[in-house]
Amino acid sequence: MDYQKLGEKLKTVLKLKREPVAIKWVSREPRNIPKASEKSRFCTKLDKAMNGEIFYATAEEEECMGGLRYTGLKDPHKFPKNMRSGSFLVPRGVYKSIPAVQRSWKSNLAVEPDIFTALIFAPLSSADFEPDVIFIVGNSRQGMELLHANAYDSGSHGLGADSGPICSSMAAMPYLTGKVTYGFGDIGSRNNMNLKDDEIMISIPATDLERITLNLEEMKTKTAFRQKESEI
Repeated sequence: MDYQKLGEKLKTVLKLKREPVAIKWVSREPRNIPKASEKSRFCTKLDKAMNGEIFYATAEEEECMGGLRYTGLKDPHKFPKNMRSGSFLVPRGVYKSIPAVQRSWKSNLAVEPDIFTALIFAPLSSADFEPDVIFIVGNSRQGMELLHANAYDSGSHGLGADSGPICSSMAAMPYLTGKVTYGFGDIGSRNNMNLKDDEIMISIPATDLERITLNLEEMKTKTAFRQKESEI
């Protein structure tokens, strides 16, 4: 499958202003892709890839506990107790109490730790590898059309993400469930990414990308989805 062509087609048919991002988990560090030059958060890495950067990152290049925990790059049992309890989030105002943190975290999916060594990030239109998840930032109409395209031939519904970190909801969740996921992001990603207030997030398992893109093209020829350019 030519993911680069699919990436360009997806951008065109949805009129996306941002590059969709290809994410891939790998057990060995790739030789033909540069390693991230500095530490950054998982959500910041997505921003970099949307802006055209291609790179891979190991646990050494991840500075956020969530990015390490939910992508499986580090066993959560190796974190300090204050991180494992979530107590560090209480004075920051993310949660009111440690029990609230613990209850919330129970819903966050995480990739099994220590089975992958690195994650690759790239603009989808430049990805010369087979991705696992496609991350998209767009407006609410573009998100709606993606969800309709997913249901168009399958009747399947996407999974709505709540306040959990996007390293879980927009990466681990579609990877582990095989379901399209959508949401508004969490406070961490909103504070650390260059996002507009009205932008939303959608992640697609890469195995569904061709089907959804072809569905989008067909839907655009139907009455319900025809729209004047000035209205988009």
